[in-house]
Amino acid sequence: MKQSNRLTIVGWVLLLVAIGCLCFQIGYLFLHHIYHVELIDNRLFYIVNILCVLCLTLAFQFLLHLSKMWKIIGVVIVSLFITVNAALLISDNDKIKNITSISPNYKNILSIKMTKNVGLAMYYRSYYGIFARPKEILPKQMTDEFKVAWLANDVAAVTYTAPDQSIHQYIGTYGDRGGGTSYYYVGAEIHGTWIGNQIQVISHTDGITIIDNGNTDSFDWDHINQYGTLAVVLTNPDGSAAWTIALNENFHVDQANQPIQKGQISLYKATMADNEPITLDFKNDD
Repeated sequence: MKQSNRLTIVGWVLLLVAIGCLCFQIGYLFLHHIYHVELIDNRLFYIVNILCVLCLTLAFQFLLHLSKMWKIIGVVIVSLFITVNAALLISDNDKIKNITSISPNYKNILSIKMTKNVGLAMYYRSYYGIFARPKEILPKQMTDEFKVAWLANDVAAVTYTAPDQSIHQYIGTYGDRGGGTSYYYVGAEIHGTWIGNQIQVISHTDGITIIDNGNTDSFDWDHINQYGTLAVVLTNPDGSAAWTIALNENFHVDQANQPIQKGQISLYKATMADNEPITLDFKNDD
């Protein structure tokens, strides 16, 4: 009797989960049609479909006393439904590549969707949890060669190659270091000299200079692109990316012109090889 009661409870729970999944799908289709909202990853739509049918099938199994014939029919129908949705998931992902990455603290989600036949990549901003809206197109066409690195819990660097094999970087930012009350320029906020492991970053009136193991590269302000209020990408004369500089979470923007501890910054090289961001400390305000 106790076993039967437990199965009945499980059955009702699964039925509620299935109803919840169905309501979620209906709500999403409404938001998508009216407000052009999308799921942060297209594959979620088919995964929720499969989850809904599995929970519904198991709920019927626990709540209803089905004959063997109906059980076989149910298994066939569910198998066909799952196969179709799995095939649609694969087909959709072959057309639109979903690049999704969750921040280390699980609070932010990077979402980029690339139309494969043209290499056009769109950055999506999450506004409603797993729902998102398109924000902007990446400046260069994208190939399947890419990598994502979180430079902070609210800064994601996407390094990718264009069809001409040049390397580019796009930065997704989800926070602020100045209280969110005003816009500021990263280059101006890091004015001075920063030092790390055999590397220096110098931000001055003419631009930003990187000294890496004795090799010096200078970037004027025309070749420094800011993303949000947390990062800049330093680009070469041909437009390819060279470095990204991001403000670490302990960096505080001085909006009241008060002398405060600046915190740290991260320097991340634009390369498809495996590499880690370099943390730099403030040395002096030259």
